[in-house]
Amino acid sequence: MDWNRPRVRLLIVAGLALVWMSATLFRLAYLQLFSYRDYLNRAEKQQQRVVEISPRRGVIYDRNMHELAMSISVDSCFAVPSEVSDHEMASQLMAPVLGMTADEIGSKLASSQNFAWIARKISSEQTERIKGMNLRGIYFVKERKRFYPKRELAAADLGWVDIDEKGSGGIEYALDKDIRGRPGRMMVLTDAHKRWFDSNEQGAEAGSNVVLTIDQNIQYIIESGLADAIQQTHARAGSIIVEDPSTGELLGVASQPTFNPNAPGDAPADSRMNRAVGALYEPGSVFKIVTLSGALNEGLTRADEEIDCQMGSIYVAGHKIRDHKPFGMLTVAQILAKSSDVGAIKLGLRLGPAKFYQYIRGFGFGQSTGVDLPGENKGMLRRPENWGSFSIGSMSMGQEVGVTAIQLISAMNTIANGGKWVRPHVVRGMKRNGAMIPEPQPEPRRVISEDTAATMRTMLEGVLLPGGTAARLGALLGYTAGGKTGTAQRYDPATGRYSASQYVASFVGFAPLNEPAITVLVTLDSPVGLHQGGEVSAPVFKKVAEQILAYLNVPQDEQISPRLQQAAYSAKQAAADSDSSDFDPAQTDQESSASPLVETPPPAPPDKPAPTVAITEGDAIVVPALQGKSVRDAAAELARLGLTPALIGTGLAIEESPEAGATVRRGSRITVRFGEPADSEKSPAHKSKSSPAATTSSHARARASAKAAAGFQGQR
Repeated sequence: MDWNRPRVRLLIVAGLALVWMSATLFRLAYLQLFSYRDYLNRAEKQQQRVVEISPRRGVIYDRNMHELAMSISVDSCFAVPSEVSDHEMASQLMAPVLGMTADEIGSKLASSQNFAWIARKISSEQTERIKGMNLRGIYFVKERKRFYPKRELAAADLGWVDIDEKGSGGIEYALDKDIRGRPGRMMVLTDAHKRWFDSNEQGAEAGSNVVLTIDQNIQYIIESGLADAIQQTHARAGSIIVEDPSTGELLGVASQPTFNPNAPGDAPADSRMNRAVGALYEPGSVFKIVTLSGALNEGLTRADEEIDCQMGSIYVAGHKIRDHKPFGMLTVAQILAKSSDVGAIKLGLRLGPAKFYQYIRGFGFGQSTGVDLPGENKGMLRRPENWGSFSIGSMSMGQEVGVTAIQLISAMNTIANGGKWVRPHVVRGMKRNGAMIPEPQPEPRRVISEDTAATMRTMLEGVLLPGGTAARLGALLGYTAGGKTGTAQRYDPATGRYSASQYVASFVGFAPLNEPAITVLVTLDSPVGLHQGGEVSAPVFKKVAEQILAYLNVPQDEQISPRLQQAAYSAKQAAADSDSSDFDPAQTDQESSASPLVETPPPAPPDKPAPTVAITEGDAIVVPALQGKSVRDAAAELARLGLTPALIGTGLAIEESPEAGATVRRGSRITVRFGEPADSEKSPAHKSKSSPAATTSSHARARASAKAAAGFQGQR
């Protein structure tokens, strides 16, 4: 073949061109038909960025449609890093405005080529200052930010949200799917040179609104009362719950310490806990309402039956229990009013483990209440087959069982509303498209009969009458009421024993007596100095209950003349027939205080169990010199020696009774008054005028006089 002939060369070139074109067409066909999706995805990743935009969360209202949580529109700052010519300069300019370091902003700019969040949900002032810098590659987009106009009010109940508007606590978390709605999207487009040239947004779908049972005014009353109580008692924490007895609606739920949900990260995790539903503790004497209700409902006793309380001493399975006072013969009503452990134990023994356990479960302990607040603790309750030989005695007076505040108020609510347990709840309903959809609630279940509940209400009034454990400080002015005090030692897992200085003081009550409008629970964790429920929690009940009843326009059911009202607040002298104590750390032998939930081998019972009257050598304690010491140091010193501190005032110790050097019995009460040195020079008349004990005891006498004048007798 002659390769130099033009025809041959033309054929060769044509053949090579055909092969090249065939290969090219095959490659194009392969890319278009088989690899199209893969290359499209790669192009989209290079050219566009989809950013999720948080939706407008639904509004959370109180029961009167006041806004407790809402969403507002704010700016978020983002960058297209490839357009920012000088990352270092941009970082240094924006850092002081945004409260960030230049390195933080520089790291964000270096993390991507086409999109990077710089700062989300910034203030309008920050937005204007950054816009004024005219920085290339820095842009803004509108987002929604959660805002709580009442700040700390009901913070633990409402909860908070994270930066992406997802609920992280309280109602915000429990109903997040309903409140949050559907997120929107923003698409950022860039060209081949990584320059941002367009964006489009897909609108978010707003969430549903929520209406709570909480009343913001009642919530304010109880939060203020709780804050004052913690400040006065130096308690570590506390909670107050207000419930409607007939419906189970929670009108207010307060927990301290608290936090600002607008800035939840500024508070420790412990402050964000809702103690009303999550904190576990032994109830102490409050639990006697279960013991006595069960015995009455089973027909095992009557309110007027007299029971020998054996001068305050009883042995159960080899363990000696001593009352806080040496009671003799008491009626069942007096056992409740005076909070006799011996009397309660005798009634618990009549019930027996099986029946007692049945009533404990019936009142809602050892299981979740189902309240619509997250983080509920179901408590601690062992089945009867796992009880120790001493357990029924311990549980009759409120030990060896762990409860929450929401369980305890639900139990008292059962007595207040006529014997039916009602599920507590805080969500009234959802509001969608302007229509209110009520939240369905389970049917109440009967625990005790109406007659038993009525008898218990009358007996519980005795706690607030002269001789009861809350008569001096818990009685209401103008309203009849019933309630129960409780004081429990905290269990210390580190030592395996009950603490000698840490207590949980509580009071739970209702008012008015025959047609209760509210049930109120007050708990104070580890108050310093005075620590009995009747001393520190009952006054808080009185303070908040009187305000709430007046706010709700509940008619007063106890007529008190202006003269008696003045006498109730004149505080001329303390009542001699009132004792607010319901617990004494020396009332149980040290051998029986190892663990509230683990049985310890009982010691052999003596031949003749009898209360010790004389001070033996082992029980003798010399009162230390406390003058000049702080409240906390004095309390710690007395607790270390096994003495019960009763601390009055603040500052440094200036007086103590009995005096330093006196010999007293272990567990005796030592009263210490604190203040500035000048306080000791004040006249006795001035001290009497400022005495809270005198004020409230005069109040108790006024109520008793009013009852006598009206011919009060027996059950109302």
